[in-house]
Amino acid sequence: MYFFLSNLSFVDICFTSTIIPKMLQNIQTHSRAISYEGCLTQLYFFTLFTVLDDFILAVMAYDRFVAICHPLHYMVIMNPRLCGLLVLVSWVISHLHSLLQSLMVLRLSFCTDLEIPHFSCELIQMVQLACSNTLLNNLVMYIAAVMLGGGPLAGILYSYSKIVSSIWKISSAQGRLKAFSTCASHLSVVSLFYGTILGVYLGSVGTHDSHSISLPSVLYTVVTPMLNPFIYSLRNKDILGALKRLLHRNAPKGLVVHD
Repeated sequence: MYFFLSNLSFVDICFTSTIIPKMLQNIQTHSRAISYEGCLTQLYFFTLFTVLDDFILAVMAYDRFVAICHPLHYMVIMNPRLCGLLVLVSWVISHLHSLLQSLMVLRLSFCTDLEIPHFSCELIQMVQLACSNTLLNNLVMYIAAVMLGGGPLAGILYSYSKIVSSIWKISSAQGRLKAFSTCASHLSVVSLFYGTILGVYLGSVGTHDSHSISLPSVLYTVVTPMLNPFIYSLRNKDILGALKRLLHRNAPKGLVVHD
């Protein structure tokens, strides 16, 4: 679990680093311009880390499935070789997909004075603003969305259907609560990740208002990756103990902080 969590944290750091530095530069210089090469570079890494985040969450769901449904065989099934292989395959597929989408954008032609109605160079925005035929781009983009987006989501839903089924078979309420608590953090992160993405894209269907697209997008590009470490950290007893000691020490007189 911690091996996958470290990879998720690394991907989240890289994901936000693709967007935030350019945003800060725009705010400081009061200029929203970006070069064509810089836009393609941002598009490549944005696509890469979005898909990779999706795959890592699916792999973590499988890890929780094995831990709860096959606890006696957990160390045998989730051995270091398999864990490393799952992460490696996720990286390779994400790189290949991102490279394919970037090459597909390179074949497009764009008009002069191009203005992207977004705070980053996102794939769907670039394709929509192209002056050439985008039929092939749209076809590849939607097929990839179904396979690389729907596939991991289906795996997560299947894993949690088995997890819920196994938890309900536990006789004691304390045992069910303990089993559910092992995947509560991951379930929270998955809900936050998919909830914000689906909310942004489903809510922006049929609208051309840039604010209705770009402002909610901050949730899954900036806010969600920043919240993930806090969600998992609060599951750690050592961090919780340190937080409680800090609250006890800084609490004003007359205020009691309960554990």
